[in-house]
Amino acid sequence: MKNLVRKRKKQLINMSDVEKVKKLRVATGAGFKDCNSAIKEANGDLDKAIEILRVKGISKASKKMSREAKEGVVAISGDEKKTSIIEVNCETDFVAKNDDFIYFVKELSELNNQNNSNLDNLKKSKMKNGSSVEDNLVALIAKIGEKITIGQTKTISNSSSTNYQYLHTVVKDNLAKLAVIVSLETKENSETVKTFGKQLSMHIAASNPLALESTLIDKSIIDKEQELITEELKNLGKPEVIAKKISLGKMSKFKEENALMTQAWVMEPKKKVQDVLKELAVNDLRIKEFSRIKIGE
Repeated sequence: MKNLVRKRKKQLINMSDVEKVKKLRVATGAGFKDCNSAIKEANGDLDKAIEILRVKGISKASKKMSREAKEGVVAISGDEKKTSIIEVNCETDFVAKNDDFIYFVKELSELNNQNNSNLDNLKKSKMKNGSSVEDNLVALIAKIGEKITIGQTKTISNSSSTNYQYLHTVVKDNLAKLAVIVSLETKENSETVKTFGKQLSMHIAASNPLALESTLIDKSIIDKEQELITEELKNLGKPEVIAKKISLGKMSKFKEENALMTQAWVMEPKKKVQDVLKELAVNDLRIKEFSRIKIGE
């Protein structure tokens, strides 16, 4: 009889623990095993169990941070005067389409625009649930089980210009695999200018320019390209004088193909971007700046 009573009490305790595990799973999003262990470690105290999972979540997150995260999404937020892009990386494309991940990135993109792409301020910002971006990121890593990182960010804000945007391979709403913002400065607000802005953002997505003009291409990129060309010509055994001429030609072509203004216009490759700009005959129209962010680049 005593054994039967003990068995019945044990069943009641176990049933109580199961209910607590369920509540803990709902509260934290953690897995059954983790919740069950935390309940036992906390002697049934739910609040303490949440704290234990948080500590374990941070530990799990830190282990995952050593893995590569080349998938994810880029998100655009803002309006035509102030527009921001943020890249959020994860390990698999499956997670990039996960509802929790998407919900986090959508809210994060709005906060990024508010913080002008200042990462330090962004990480400290409070999200709708009252916790910081940094804490929410850790919790999401613990819940999903993948490395998740905030990548490149950029905000373009010019009072005298209008921003145009383009999303390529859209995942959902304002989330995609590639995003472009281009800022055009002009007093004219015609359909011609609007069409050019849209087409130019598509051109940038396809052609991936490194800078607006060749003189603005990063010196380290130029130096690296020069080094590669020199090594290539050296291996071909070209005489020094000839090698120098070939090198100049190759570098000139590299700069032309990687500066936006001198790139072949995607819509009509026989023309350059600067030619199309002139043909529009909008005297004060100029390309102010642009940003292109692609997942994994």
